[in-house]
Amino acid sequence: MKKIISILLITLSVSAFSQNKGKSLLQDVSAKVKSYENISLDFKYVLENTSENIKQETRGDVVMQGEKYRLNILGITRLFDGKTMYSISPEDEEVTISSDNTGEEDNITPSKMLSFYEDGYTYSMDIEQNIKGRKVQYVKLTPIDSNSEIKHILLGIDKQTKHIYNLIQIGKNGTKTTLTVNSFKTNEPLSKTLFTFDANKYKDYYINKLD
Repeated sequence: MKKIISILLITLSVSAFSQNKGKSLLQDVSAKVKSYENISLDFKYVLENTSENIKQETRGDVVMQGEKYRLNILGITRLFDGKTMYSISPEDEEVTISSDNTGEEDNITPSKMLSFYEDGYTYSMDIEQNIKGRKVQYVKLTPIDSNSEIKHILLGIDKQTKHIYNLIQIGKNGTKTTLTVNSFKTNEPLSKTLFTFDANKYKDYYINKLD
């Protein structure tokens, strides 16, 4: 879950044209995302590593409002109120509490998922595909930091809605993670306590404070 781009330059002019088009498209996506008060997603998450014979597939959902989010995946709820992360595991009857340190990680967290590409990457236009009747334009992102564990990312953009359709991340260790958005809802009425951790609900849980 923590685990939720390179191009061969032919000529300088072609590269600049491709990068500018890719950056322009992502700027349109970013502007669209930031115009919403909140975003609710249902998604499919697939992790694959052929050399290790690993393939894991799961579904999840997330609600995001600014930096805050509530993510449900693999039976665990991850609640981030803007300052503190709460990982709630009903199966283990445990709540893990930690301060936010995701800014130092390569992993794309829910709050970053729709805007992570704004810094730290170079861009180039990739293929366009027709997927279930929609035109999806891929933009290839390569981390500027050569020490990044990410080799490259392909970001699929629905050309009509300017919403992210899917994200394909390739790690330097050969791991491929794919996140595909099944439903994309915006400006839904939300409970005022949706991003608030209520300790009274977890009196019988083991509370594990990492900080």
